[in-house]
Amino acid sequence: MASSRSRATQGTDIALSHGGVGVDRVVTSGTFELDGGSWDVDNNVWVIGDERECIIIDAAHDAQAILSVVGRRHVRAILLTHGHNDHINAVAELAAATRAPVHLQREGRLVWALSQDAPPPDDMRDGQEFRVGDVTLRVMHTPGHSPGSCCFHVPAMHVVFTGDTLFQGGPGATGRSFSNFDQIIDSIRRRLLTLPSGTRVLTGHGEATTIGAEAPQLEEWIARGH
Repeated sequence: MASSRSRATQGTDIALSHGGVGVDRVVTSGTFELDGGSWDVDNNVWVIGDERECIIIDAAHDAQAILSVVGRRHVRAILLTHGHNDHINAVAELAAATRAPVHLQREGRLVWALSQDAPPPDDMRDGQEFRVGDVTLRVMHTPGHSPGSCCFHVPAMHVVFTGDTLFQGGPGATGRSFSNFDQIIDSIRRRLLTLPSGTRVLTGHGEATTIGAEAPQLEEWIARGH
């Protein structure tokens, strides 16, 4: 679903670069649909790479906006943080245009099937690594928002891409089908808040934050509940 509101933000922030590798943000607009409801959303799609190659994180709404940022670069992989429709509804067009392999954590197949008729993409496992330029992205399985939710940690850049697991101000939504509040809190506590406090958190929606800014709020989130 293309939108005139889709836009790209070039990754010129020095905190988001390492050697020749940088990060671009593409904000795309569409709908999130689950449990019979539909909500207008703006999604962050992240493109990490150098001048020759890149990896796309999530495939939301507007393939052409994403491809405009990819340019002539070789796409090594399309990595999906989870299977909700607003993060995957441009994946078929992106995969066809780039011929890149698509990866989704195995437990994400159930949610994938809610909106996709095509077979699920290649399985992605916890701890798996993807190389682009001179940096490595490490898969962190962080279930809770959905069973197959994953984050991607890039130690060399002090960055973690969190999808809908952790946002500025709290965890991703639970209380819907296939989500679990206790599980997302456990994932955040064990997998994310143990990263260095200066780690930049690049989210699936909204603005960036840091691990250090979010960690002190954990008990407040638990008390708040769903």
